[in-house]
Amino acid sequence: MNEQHNPWQILHEQEAYDNNWIKVTHYDVINPSGGKGIYGKVHFKNIAIGVVPLDESMNTYIVGQYRFPINIYSWEIPEGGGPLHEDPLNGAKRELLEETGLKAERWSKILDMHLSNSVCDEACVVYVATGLSQHAAMPEETEQLAIKKIPFDDLYQMVKNGKITDAVSVAAVLKTKLMLLEGSLLL
Repeated sequence: MNEQHNPWQILHEQEAYDNNWIKVTHYDVINPSGGKGIYGKVHFKNIAIGVVPLDESMNTYIVGQYRFPINIYSWEIPEGGGPLHEDPLNGAKRELLEETGLKAERWSKILDMHLSNSVCDEACVVYVATGLSQHAAMPEETEQLAIKKIPFDDLYQMVKNGKITDAVSVAAVLKTKLMLLEGSLLL
């Protein structure tokens, strides 16, 4: 199999929906096995950004909020979006301050990922933030957030036990735990 060859052929494409955050495109295609088909793609106009804040005692901060698309309350790492043209680190700093009131002296990029690459092109970057100091939180007007300070190992257990289901949070916590065990994460 040639990893550089795209086996999909686009016969026709049409914009189905567009707003400030996403654009949905409908495609008529020839699929990799040669049959005609359809495909829908959601294009994200921002990059997803997640932050695992760690203090000197290995505590972290999680954010709780009601998530409209899944109709449940969700505990997550601080996360949000940043413009595609912006350095994601600037977006991470902004999201951490907005959601938790925290600023960090040191930042380590730990993860690049695609969140649901079967239907969308949303990319994500995750950082670990250390050297924390508390300031005033500034949530967006659409956010009604709760903030919890908990030991990182408790957050890891929440992920392990299925109490955290947000994909960015799960991946970020598991990667952070792995890096801590390996000693490859500089605190």
